[in-house]
Amino acid sequence: MTLSNDLRHRVIAAVDDGMSRRAAAERFGVAPSTAIRWVQQWRRTGSVQPRPQGGDNRSHRIEVHADEILALVDETPDLTLAEIAAHLERAHGLRVVQSTVWRFFERRGITLKKNRTRQRARAA
Repeated sequence: MTLSNDLRHRVIAAVDDGMSRRAAAERFGVAPSTAIRWVQQWRRTGSVQPRPQGGDNRSHRIEVHADEILALVDETPDLTLAEIAAHLERAHGLRVVQSTVWRFFERRGITLKKNRTRQRARAA
């Protein structure tokens, strides 16, 4: 949750008027580290806008190998997510967990469901 830009401006104005960052933080009910970061950001960029939160910062690692992964699944459709992750580690030194591989396919609307006949055969 981001705090209002008005509050950010008031904290910065108090510091510009001579109040310490810690005193301004106490006065406006924010953490001292927050006031320190806001003032640093204001002085560095001239903006009090909050930085973007969340988002995908890592999918590019697996997306680089998209063509190879899709070709691998076309060749061997019954591969598991764990086997695909193991292939990426062997072939490229890229360590990913199964959920990363699953999200890769989810972004493309691809499901890798196993059929029940194969599951029964494996259990026997």
